[in-house]
Amino acid sequence: MAIDPTKTKIIKQLKHESPLISCRFDPTGKYVFFGAQDNRIWRWDPTADSKKDFVGHDSWIRSIVFSKDGMTLITGGYDGRLIWWEANAEEPKPIRTVDAHKGWIRAAAVSPDGQLVATVGDDLFLRLWNLSDGSLVREITGKHERYIYNVAFHPDGKQIVTGDLMGKLNHWNVETGEFVRDMTVEALSKYDKGFRAQIGGFRALEFNTDGTVLACAGITDVTNAFAGVGQPLIELWDWKEAKQLIQHRSKGKSEGVAWGVAVHPENFTIGILGGRAGGIMFFWKPDSKDEFHQFKLPDSARDLDLHPDGVQLVTAHYDKHVRISSMDPPEEPKPEEAKE
Repeated sequence: MAIDPTKTKIIKQLKHESPLISCRFDPTGKYVFFGAQDNRIWRWDPTADSKKDFVGHDSWIRSIVFSKDGMTLITGGYDGRLIWWEANAEEPKPIRTVDAHKGWIRAAAVSPDGQLVATVGDDLFLRLWNLSDGSLVREITGKHERYIYNVAFHPDGKQIVTGDLMGKLNHWNVETGEFVRDMTVEALSKYDKGFRAQIGGFRALEFNTDGTVLACAGITDVTNAFAGVGQPLIELWDWKEAKQLIQHRSKGKSEGVAWGVAVHPENFTIGILGGRAGGIMFFWKPDSKDEFHQFKLPDSARDLDLHPDGVQLVTAHYDKHVRISSMDPPEEPKPEEAKE
């Protein structure tokens, strides 16, 4: 397939009964799993237009991860629970439930070798779990002072990074749990004196395929913390040198949060906006501040994931829809010519 972001179109969508907050393709690319404000995870088969619910959480589920083969689904909720499921089950039931954090689980990630699940949350802990049996392998704390918003494994599997509300990134050794260094993305956090509130944090973290670049997504230039008024921002950082490479912004005034980011293997970055400007999908080249293309979505977007084929994208929306877009959409049929 030929990828052309400027031709991106929605090719499939499903209307749900509740606003959506998260979405992921499974590793096989067959299913979309999404979390909604009904406190459930749903499995959607776009080819059959069927969906199945996974019931076990008592709050919203922002974290959706899988075993490498896609057979096991693991979800982390704002109820602090980490739940294991059989991803393809006809009648899904929890295989294992772990009270993983006190307070919200804000993010989860699976190690490149598929052996570990990392979780972070409001209790300021990074915890590593054995994916196979759910046992606690290691817990790490002491360097974050405010809620930990996100976590990402480095592609080498030996390093892991956590990011908090204050815009602070901490780099850890996976095997030992030792702290390596910290970095601060100042643009992604601000204290609003008027409302006496901190706003910002890492809404998404993702490495590129070779681990040389870390993409950080969130909100900047905040003018009203109470209403979340600000501009979406994605910063790219040189991982080895721990320095900012570029800030990806929007050409126009697009108020909202960059809720998701994907670093494409063909060397461009994709981000999604959710907020007062509605929903927008942005595409940036690595050396450009401004996007080279933006695709207007029907409503505010709250999460983003790239399909294993590198062509399709799934987005979760506040208007109760999950949408699949393609950067190589099928050509529209030409009208038949009338016969003389």
